[in-house]
Amino acid sequence: MPGLDKLLRGILQYRTKVKPDMLEHFKRVKDNPQPKAVMFSCMDSRLIVTRLIQQDVGDMFIVRNAGNLIPNNDSLSFDSVTTEAGALELGCIIGNIRHVVVCGHSDCKAMGMLFALRDTVQVHQGTPLQTWLKRHGARTVAKYQELLKVGGVGPITFQAETPSNIYEAFIDPENRFADVDKFSQVNTLQQMQNIASYSFLRDKLINGEVRLHAFWFDIYDGDFHMFSRERKRFIEVTEDTYSHLVSDGDSH
Repeated sequence: MPGLDKLLRGILQYRTKVKPDMLEHFKRVKDNPQPKAVMFSCMDSRLIVTRLIQQDVGDMFIVRNAGNLIPNNDSLSFDSVTTEAGALELGCIIGNIRHVVVCGHSDCKAMGMLFALRDTVQVHQGTPLQTWLKRHGARTVAKYQELLKVGGVGPITFQAETPSNIYEAFIDPENRFADVDKFSQVNTLQQMQNIASYSFLRDKLINGEVRLHAFWFDIYDGDFHMFSRERKRFIEVTEDTYSHLVSDGDSH
């Protein structure tokens, strides 16, 4: 089996080239790990987040799913609780992690499917993947429809950490990306609003003890973008924008 062979050879390579150094990392963080972020990203095989942003053992919690979706609090019940809500509790409540990041990307196959299904999200039937996307992506579809009503660029508004914290967003004002990629950017911002819907996070969000951020990775050119609330758009992460993005992420 070629696929399994590649996986097992990877383990062998890890044992000989990576494991010794990795064990030292494990020893340093074993009793007192101090991750700095909870990251929600897509499960796309091209999006190896820890490698792309140069994070190491113990640096952050990662949850990956189809479309980097975080179900809204209104879908939470004993019969429908999801990993995403549990990860927020584990990271932010139990672990006191301050930063929560949603990372979308271009050419997202899950977003491509939701985009194709956008006129039928209220039809409650489909495959497991279609059902996941329809149920938890309906708000993204509604927000994208708002975008189209204002010319496809914006501004459209999102809630940030609290209901009184509203910000505007322009989506790809330079018109660099395909419609489905614009849709993906809207989705990434919508997930921050979904995170803010959880009542168990309310106090930390109000007090600024949890901050929400949106990253977006362009697979075509390998560049990361981060949403700036001051500039009301995704901007490329570079040496020139670094200081602004740090300040923007901590001040709003």
